[in-house]
Amino acid sequence: MQIERVIVGDLRENCYIISQNKDCLIVDPGAEFHKIKDKVGDRKVVGVLLTHHHFDHVGAIKEVLEYYQTKLYDFHVLQEKEYTIGPFQFQVIYNPGHSKDSISFFFEKEKVMFVGDFIFLENIGRCDLEGGSFIEMQKSIENLKRYSIDITLYPGHGEKTTLEHEKRNNSFF
Repeated sequence: MQIERVIVGDLRENCYIISQNKDCLIVDPGAEFHKIKDKVGDRKVVGVLLTHHHFDHVGAIKEVLEYYQTKLYDFHVLQEKEYTIGPFQFQVIYNPGHSKDSISFFFEKEKVMFVGDFIFLENIGRCDLEGGSFIEMQKSIENLKRYSIDITLYPGHGEKTTLEHEKRNNSFF
């Protein structure tokens, strides 16, 4: 599985293109559809994964869905279980705190998790926005701690990290 990052929008949101052979998933198409389209190239988009519905993560959704004639997978249609879309297998993990609809996508075989604005490098997402809750965030962090420390976390902003690094260096853990 190949993971490419496209930084988009005024808030420099991380949109990810996850590829396997000629199929790909787009995670959080926040803005600047032309950048996303250029990065996808001639690959087939088999779905769009959305970690939450804040404006900086959804700005290009309409264009992406219309152009690629694909489906959106988000909190409103996904349960907390395992899914297969095209060649991709992943688990959905609910992690409210930053928003009520925050979810992560865990690709267990690859030891990769797309966490949106839940966890950042040595930090967490804001809990003071509408739908946010620090109490829920604490519960979500406790749930995340039970996963293997060798998982790479891909956040909605900034650089990737690992669960091991966060357990050692993130004061919220």
